[in-house]
Amino acid sequence: MELFGIEGKVAVVTGGSRGIGLMIARGLLQAGARVYISSRKADACATAQQELSAYGEVVAIPADLSNEPECLRLAAEVGEREDRLHILVNNAGATWGEPLEQFPAAAWDKVIDVNLKAPFFLTRAFLPLLEKAASDEDPARIINIGSIDGLHVNPMPHYPYSASKAAVHHLTRVLARELAARRITVNAVAPGPFQSKMMAFALDDPGTRELIEASNPLGRIGRPDDMAGVAVFLSSRAGSYVNGAVIPVDGGISTTI
Repeated sequence: MELFGIEGKVAVVTGGSRGIGLMIARGLLQAGARVYISSRKADACATAQQELSAYGEVVAIPADLSNEPECLRLAAEVGEREDRLHILVNNAGATWGEPLEQFPAAAWDKVIDVNLKAPFFLTRAFLPLLEKAASDEDPARIINIGSIDGLHVNPMPHYPYSASKAAVHHLTRVLARELAARRITVNAVAPGPFQSKMMAFALDDPGTRELIEASNPLGRIGRPDDMAGVAVFLSSRAGSYVNGAVIPVDGGISTTI
C-alpha cells in the first residue's frame, strides 16, 4: 500500500453535500476510496452525488443525524451495501448565533444534538463495520470535525457551537483511548475559516473577508485541498500511528495569535 494511498477503502462522510464535508469527500474519492455521503436534505444529497461522481464511486443517503434512530438507519443502509467500513468522518454540524440575553434553549438542543451527540451515536452504530476493517497494520479511522472555536475564544455569540466543538475534541481523546484496543484510531480536525454555508455570513462580504484573511498568518482562508489533504493523511498508512490528536487546519490562527 502506498504511503498516502487509500485505494479500495470505504468511507462515510456526514454533512458531505457541501462545505468542508464536500471537500473531504472529493479528496477521499480522488485518493481512491469509495465514499458514502449523507446530509439532511435529499435534494442536496442528489446534487452532491452528481458533482462528486466525476471523481469516483459515491453514494448519497439522506439522513437527519440529530437523532439516534437516523444514525442507526444510516449505519444499517451502509451495512446493506458494504461488509466493512474503513473511514468514518463525523462532519455534520450546526451553528446558531444570538445575543446572550435572547439565546434560546432550543438552539442549544439543536447544536448539541448534531455537533456532539451525533458523532457519538454514529461511532457506536458503525463500530461493527469499523472493526471488520481494522487490523494491526492498518487501523480503521474515525475523523471528527471540530473547530478552532473549540481551541480559542471566538467573539461571535454562538455559545453552543464553541462549547460543542471543544467537547468534540475531548470526546475524540476519550474514544481514541477506548477504541485503540479494537484497532480503530480516532482523531479530530479543527478547521479555521473555509468557504462554506456556515461561514457565508462573513466570507461573502468582501470587507469582512479581507479582514479575516489579513488576520491569518498565511493571509488567506482555507482551500478545498487543505481540508482534503489532512483527511487523506489521517485515512492512509501515513497517519496510522496518529491517535487522539486534534489537528488545527487554520493557517496558524489558533496556535500563533
